[in-house]
Amino acid sequence: MIIVKTREEIELMREAALVVSKTLGMLASEVKPGVTTLQLDKLAEEHIRAQGAVPGFLGLYDFPNSLCMSPNAQVVHGIPNNTPLQEGDIISIDCGSIKNGYYGDHAYTFAVGEVAPEIEKLLKVTKESLYVGIREFRVGKRVGDVGYAIQNYCESEGYGVVRELVGHGLGKTMHEDPEMPNYGRRGRGKKFVEGMTVAIEPMINLGTRRIEQLKDGWTILTADRKASAHFEHDVAIVNGKPELLSTFAYIYDALGIESDEEDEFREKALVL
Repeated sequence: MIIVKTREEIELMREAALVVSKTLGMLASEVKPGVTTLQLDKLAEEHIRAQGAVPGFLGLYDFPNSLCMSPNAQVVHGIPNNTPLQEGDIISIDCGSIKNGYYGDHAYTFAVGEVAPEIEKLLKVTKESLYVGIREFRVGKRVGDVGYAIQNYCESEGYGVVRELVGHGLGKTMHEDPEMPNYGRRGRGKKFVEGMTVAIEPMINLGTRRIEQLKDGWTILTADRKASAHFEHDVAIVNGKPELLSTFAYIYDALGIESDEEDEFREKALVL
């Protein structure tokens, strides 16, 4: 069952989402060769709690940490450890928070220093596909419209689109209806209505779309061990159109990047 939200509830969800946005922005300056994902996880937990929230992932389904940290060929759900990041790595950082009784949940894939051109392109296309999908999240459209848009965009560049893992509705629980696949057929699936809130999250592989799971019961990686990228935003339908609840602006501010990619999805300018 889809749980629609009031405007007041959407604003509470925005606060939860921005806890994550600010945490990812803080981490952006810390992602560098030599740092371990466990160190980043500790920083994130402290930063989330300092904002009056609690980590959304810690203990969820018995997950042991505050961040899902998935480098290189790991797609999602990687467990933080003491292995240092290296120059040329990429690392998907997926972060969750609970504030006001609602979840925030989004992700960004960072380059560690300089990365190979083919990896840089994978990151670029995957992030672009996120916004391609978000444009389809509006009243009257359907789940398949979002999935088709993302799939078509990424497969046209020769990339593999993961099928087994999908985006999802978001609210007082981490995973609400509907599931939001990154593949699909136009005009199929549940219809979008005013007040829906979802997490849209393309998981795109440099090679095959096929995946495997490690024996830890969590870590997902590509079957061919080629790189994978993952970007995620929290989005609500407001006045019939998609409105971002999360932002990458804190990341870009930390990294000195100028971007207007989010402007079309905001009713008013974001003040950092």
